[in-house]
Amino acid sequence: MQDRRKRLLKNAQKIGCNTLVAFEPENLYYLTGFWGEAIGILEKGGGTTIIAPELEVGRAKEESENCEVITGERGVGLISSLVKRVKKNNVCTDCNDYSIVTSLKKSIPKLQSSTEPFYNSRIVKDENEINLLKKGSKIIDEMFELCSKKMKIGQKESELQAILMSYAIEQQMFDTGYKSTLNPLIIAGGPNGALPHAQVTQRKFRKGDLVVVDLTLRYKGYVSDSTRTFAIGKISQKENEVYQIVKESQKLGLKSVKPKTDCKDVDFACRKFIEDKNYGKYFIHSTGHGIGLEVHEVPAVSYKSETKLEENMAITVEPGIYIPNKFGIRIEDSLIVKDKPIIMHKFTKDLVTV
Repeated sequence: MQDRRKRLLKNAQKIGCNTLVAFEPENLYYLTGFWGEAIGILEKGGGTTIIAPELEVGRAKEESENCEVITGERGVGLISSLVKRVKKNNVCTDCNDYSIVTSLKKSIPKLQSSTEPFYNSRIVKDENEINLLKKGSKIIDEMFELCSKKMKIGQKESELQAILMSYAIEQQMFDTGYKSTLNPLIIAGGPNGALPHAQVTQRKFRKGDLVVVDLTLRYKGYVSDSTRTFAIGKISQKENEVYQIVKESQKLGLKSVKPKTDCKDVDFACRKFIEDKNYGKYFIHSTGHGIGLEVHEVPAVSYKSETKLEENMAITVEPGIYIPNKFGIRIEDSLIVKDKPIIMHKFTKDLVTV
C-alpha cells in the first residue's frame, strides 16, 4: 500500500498537486483497501484519511490499511469535513460531479478535477493485483468448461446466465456493476451474437447457432474479462471460415504484445489480418482495453491510442467479426504485458461444438 501511495503522490505532483481526494470507490479502494461510501484523502508524506458516514465507519476501520478514519454526516457533512482537512492544500480530486466540484472550488482555491494521477498510478499492476487477476481468470476458464457441458438446444440465454452466475458467486466472483448493461454477462446466440454488447434475452439456442459468451466478472475487486464463441451442432462453412479468421487475428494480436510496443500496433496486428480477409467493415470495435478495478480502464488498445505498453500492464485482446442479423464471433483473453506475455486464460480457442 505504501508503494501505491508513493506512486499516487508522484503522479499528483506532475500536475502540481500535493493532495489527492478520492470519491470513486475504485480509487478509494486502491488508496486505502476499503471499498464503500466514503472519501479518501492522501496528503504529502503519505498520511491517509477516510471520511465516512457512521454506517460505514466500522467496516472502513476493519478493511483499510494504515488509515485514520473520521466520521462525517452523510452527504454535505462529508464535504464539510473534507474542506476543513484540505482547504489550504493543492488538491486533485477524481470527483466529476459538477455541483460538488463547483462547491469545493469556493472553499479550496487550489483544486483541480482530474482522474489522471489515479489512472496513471493504476495502469501498471503490482504482484498482488496480478495474482488476483490470475485467480479470477482461472474461475472464468472453469465457467467456460461449464458452458461446454451445460449449453444445449432449447435452452434460453437467460437460463445459461443463471447457471454461470450461480457458479461464479460460489467462487466469490461477482457482477462488475457495469453501467451500460442490465446483465452481468453477455450470452448471445445466433443473430444476437452480431451485437457486440448484446443484452441477455429469452431466445432459445437452436441447432447451428454460434453463441458468444463474454464473461466479465470481479474477484476481490479486480475484473477479469474473457470471451469464447461456441457452436451448437454443425455450423456453415462460411461461419467456420470466419471463426478461423478471428482466431488467427487474435493470435497475431497476442504475439505483438510486449513492453514498449505501441497499443495501436496491437490493434493493427489484429485489424490488418481481418481487413486482408475482406471482413474489415465487420470488426466494429477496438482490439482491447486495460482491466483492473474497472472493466475498461487505460490503456486503450485502439488505433487512436498514443500509449506504449509497459511491463505488468493488464489488457485484453479481443478481435471480433459481426455479420448483422446473422451471427457474431469474438475471442478474448486478458493478459499481463511481459517480454513473453502472460495469457491468463487457458480455455481452448479451438471451436468447441456442443
